[in-house]
Amino acid sequence: MSNFRTLQSANKRKTFLLLAVMGALVWVVVFAALTYAGQSTAGIVPIAVGLALISVWGSYYASDSLVLRMTGARQIAESDNPKLFAVIHEVVIASGLPMPKVAVVEDSAPNAFATGRNPEHALIAFTTGLLDVMERDELQGVIAHELSHVANRDTLVSAVAATTAGAIAILSDFIMRMMWFGGRRDRESNSNPLLLVFSLLVLILAPIASVLLKSAISRKRESLADATAVQFTRNPTGLRKALEVLAADSTVVQQRSNAVAHIWIESPLDGGNISRLFATHPPIQERIETLRAMESLS
Repeated sequence: MSNFRTLQSANKRKTFLLLAVMGALVWVVVFAALTYAGQSTAGIVPIAVGLALISVWGSYYASDSLVLRMTGARQIAESDNPKLFAVIHEVVIASGLPMPKVAVVEDSAPNAFATGRNPEHALIAFTTGLLDVMERDELQGVIAHELSHVANRDTLVSAVAATTAGAIAILSDFIMRMMWFGGRRDRESNSNPLLLVFSLLVLILAPIASVLLKSAISRKRESLADATAVQFTRNPTGLRKALEVLAADSTVVQQRSNAVAHIWIESPLDGGNISRLFATHPPIQERIETLRAMESLS
């Protein structure tokens, strides 16, 4: 079984590969749009990218305040919970990161998240349910996991993936609507029918493929955060025990929309009948086993 450094390197490589595949998918969609709908489509490409940039990157720069509102989190001061801040300070020193803002979500389901566009604007939040049930070493593991997201710039990675997926979805939707209402008026009579069919299939399937890639990137960043948390604490047992507590608890947070599901340490949506391909987190038992294997090496 690999140690945390090997796991970090592997997850970073896989993230970059998945992002590269998403970039290639954009070019395939652009080619399919130009092939099927004609050169008049070229003007839609910057529109699709621009709309995706405005919506996603605006959210990226205001991610901490937006997530606070969407989750109902309340920022607290050190005097409100000195014990919690003491553990956070320990991990901050070990990680070399700036002290993040800290918030609490009034929710009985144990969970936590991190957000912020960079380490200087980071925020980590914990539900009251998590603070009630976690022992000190378990809480330290959770804090290390969330600060790992900050250190690895996962909000930025998520924004890049969301922008790319959004541009693909907008472009595909525009072209499909054009074909539905007006058809392709400038289609040449000698167009290759097989190429046209291929282009149509790309426009239909590309948005689904982009969502799958975005979910896969999210899963790799969660695995990377687990490995980086072990680097900070040198104690895989704490995080492993924390994940076991989460696995044993069947409650889910009240704020579990698709928009913020990926930021929680345990996704409130990755369960039931959801396909693993669309899950934003690796199976929690798989994460536990990975950490248990790391314990045997330490």
